[in-house]
Amino acid sequence: MTNPATHFSHAISRRPGASATKGLRATDRGAPDLARMRSAHDAYIAALRSTGAKVTVLDAEEDFPDAMFVEDTALCLPDGAIMMRPGAASRMGEVAQMRPTLAALFNDLRDIGGPGHIEGGDILFTGREVLVGKSARTDAAGVAELRIILDEWGYSLRELQTPEGVLHFKTDCSLLDPETILSTRLLDTGGCFDGYRVLHLPEGEEAAANAIRFNDVVLLPDGFPKTAEMLTREGYDIRPIDNTDCALLDGGMSCLSLRFNI
Repeated sequence: MTNPATHFSHAISRRPGASATKGLRATDRGAPDLARMRSAHDAYIAALRSTGAKVTVLDAEEDFPDAMFVEDTALCLPDGAIMMRPGAASRMGEVAQMRPTLAALFNDLRDIGGPGHIEGGDILFTGREVLVGKSARTDAAGVAELRIILDEWGYSLRELQTPEGVLHFKTDCSLLDPETILSTRLLDTGGCFDGYRVLHLPEGEEAAANAIRFNDVVLLPDGFPKTAEMLTREGYDIRPIDNTDCALLDGGMSCLSLRFNI
């Protein structure tokens, strides 16, 4: 039986809009190149589809520059989908734009009603538990509301702390298989991955931490040769994807899709 945290029948992504060049970023390192971003997004979608999954690509949302980072809008699990409540005020409207799409796919659709906040980028589902890192975008009240829903569905939630200066919990980690997590040493220092095998990012390549295991491939940001060599040596089938422009907006591989089974 395949693990619902690594193997998926469906994914949803959203085309980067022209307004994406105005997206949020912790540090301004220059504007993304829209044409290159769209080309990289096409490669990302092709990689997902190459595994046999059905991938829905939604139209761009020009009113929401960060809308291509769809992962922050929802948590999709075998039992249903939970609409998030982003911690960035400019992103609140993205959830309403995604809701009709998920309502057509999931019989059980829940909402984080507030006043707390939580974003999908802070949630790592491993198949056996749900790890949630509090951050600048996810607070204790948001985690508490998510816990109520997950308790009803029978999932264990473990509340953790995203290191200061790290945007999202999954900025610094990703699930490679049900027992193995790719992580920066910084995030792993607190022992949040006790019980898992942890592969640390090679020094200087910490920005490659946000990868995704999608069926039998691992989508990895391009340009990190030591990480690519390590994962290949460990037996993973990696697909490097240009993440140059999304990285300027603090985005990564997982941010660009919602992944689920229906």
